[in-house]
Amino acid sequence: MENRLKTRISNVTTLMEFVLLGFSDIPNLHWTLFGIFLVIYLTILMCNSIIILVTRIDSALQTPMYFFLGNLSFLEICYVTVTIPRMLMDLLTQKGNISFFACAAQMCFVLMFGGSECLLLTVMAYDRYVAICNPLHYPLIMNHKVCVQLVTVSWISGVPVVIGQTCQIFSLPFCGSNTINHFFCDLPPVLKLACGDTFVNEIAVYVVAVIFVMVPFLLIVVSYGKIISSILKLSSAKGRAKAFSTCSSHLIVVVLFYGTATITYLQPKPNQSEGVGKLISLFYTVLIPTLNPIIYTLRNKDIMVALRKLLTKILI
Repeated sequence: MENRLKTRISNVTTLMEFVLLGFSDIPNLHWTLFGIFLVIYLTILMCNSIIILVTRIDSALQTPMYFFLGNLSFLEICYVTVTIPRMLMDLLTQKGNISFFACAAQMCFVLMFGGSECLLLTVMAYDRYVAICNPLHYPLIMNHKVCVQLVTVSWISGVPVVIGQTCQIFSLPFCGSNTINHFFCDLPPVLKLACGDTFVNEIAVYVVAVIFVMVPFLLIVVSYGKIISSILKLSSAKGRAKAFSTCSSHLIVVVLFYGTATITYLQPKPNQSEGVGKLISLFYTVLIPTLNPIIYTLRNKDIMVALRKLLTKILI
């Protein structure tokens, strides 16, 4: 009995690293994937950095909407930097070894930045609601102090929850396989490797997902319900078109981000396919951050004007 217990303890404690399978199932394409993801990563860095720059220096963009957009762009840079460089290194070396601590840290930052994005998108929806439904009081309600407070809450409110959840998951015994069929340490695939009963941990994941995904999403739905109602009451067709154009970009981003996040973190564990989970994660960790700056710039006349002014200054 004693020997059996020692063996069990040994099996639990010897797991000092995980192996990320990533895209090892398609080894013939690893150089192609490396090139694609490198270009995508550099594009995300460049496009979001430009948005941050123009929203900081252009006097016409010194409004709450663009203050929040600049913060969203910085958040996107942080978000992709947690996952894509590691994925590029694994594609380059064809080794997916990641230490126990590095895996925990990566999961913690992914969840932290993802939660912050959910809250920041909600703040942006509230900003549009006040701007369209209560325009006379907009400067008073959305003053600079309030904007800074809302952004600060978005950035830090989820930190203790995420750290606590990460510690809880990585305190579980991992006595079986150390192979993660994913390209980063995401919560569902790591939780699958844990030994014993993970019911309490799964409930905790659902509760946190409801708080940081579903509640903000419902607030956004309510905000946009009121916004659409107010827009439809406008007598001018030009006014309606302008109001819709200021909201459409944000609405597209919300649908894309919340849709994939809901599928990943609120789907019951037995129903999760590893291949589908990996594809969905690729969508919200790589594709959406790539699309965000494109959506916000191409559909926003103010930003396009600011970009032309910046380009003119650079070329002259």
